[in-house]
Amino acid sequence: MFLSQVKTAEGTVDVVVRQGGVARVVNGVGSTLELVHQAIAAGSSLGDMIAALGTAGDVDLSVALAEGRVLLPIDHSDPAHLHMTGTGLTHLGSAATRDAMHAKDEDTGPITDSMRMFQDGVKSGKPAQGVVGAQPEWFYKGNGVTAVPTGAPFTSPAFAKDAGEEPEVAGIYVIAPSGTPYRVGFAVANEFSDHITERGNYLWLAHSKLRQASYGPEIFVGGLPRDIQGTSRILRDGAILWEKPFLSGENNMSHSIANLEHHHFKYDLFRQPGDLHVHFFGTATLSFADGIKTQDGDIFEIDAPQLGLALRNPLTLQNDHADIHSVVAL
Repeated sequence: MFLSQVKTAEGTVDVVVRQGGVARVVNGVGSTLELVHQAIAAGSSLGDMIAALGTAGDVDLSVALAEGRVLLPIDHSDPAHLHMTGTGLTHLGSAATRDAMHAKDEDTGPITDSMRMFQDGVKSGKPAQGVVGAQPEWFYKGNGVTAVPTGAPFTSPAFAKDAGEEPEVAGIYVIAPSGTPYRVGFAVANEFSDHITERGNYLWLAHSKLRQASYGPEIFVGGLPRDIQGTSRILRDGAILWEKPFLSGENNMSHSIANLEHHHFKYDLFRQPGDLHVHFFGTATLSFADGIKTQDGDIFEIDAPQLGLALRNPLTLQNDHADIHSVVAL
């Protein structure tokens, strides 16, 4: 089952459920978040909640996508209560890319911090149920202000040194009134980052992540498949500039999803009632690692059919620095 949000011709929002190739409007709710809160309050699964509410007319999602009416599959009316975060070095093969970015040409000594963290994950990132495993790398991505729906552009700031894609799986979570995190499902995502800034100094990782990101256009409601096979590509002037398969799911990861969830939601800060969380689980595939330099007008496409329709975002490069860094004394 897949969930999405589509803007109508009248400007309202339809919650759309897609099953077996048929997409229909869910009755009685104006947002996916409202649907989730109703299910939590009723102690119901999302599937049972949708069955109780019923569905109405069919929706042609391909037309809605072409018309730019497909929104983020879930969002929050107050962007400050949507938290985008992520973990890195979680996928088999991810350490090789990161290690190459951070190692010096003359390095022959101890392994890098990146490789050490990756090895910790391989050793104990998939603990037995009830056991706490290795703590992953964690980063803050942004809030709802920087969440971009499919079809909308990523805007790379003028101070950025790079504008690169990261094809990932994101977990979608809503915090219940009790403070309990509820997983809504999973979405394909593009965790857009600045890899040259990160390569300059691994302590600049936090800076490199403060960029826009996208997830959707649909949420897959259900357990994450253990082996996800997708394709990441960059289009330029209507042709494929770069294309590569990417893998996710626990068969291709050094951490379990449960372990990554534990280390995020162990903080009280991230269990505040009513908040929405989009948590990116990492990747091992980057065009940057293949020497690709993106430019204005390129289109990122992340396609993992097991998680729904493909995610597409064009790239826009800012030319001028906005005068937002100046501080005026009171």
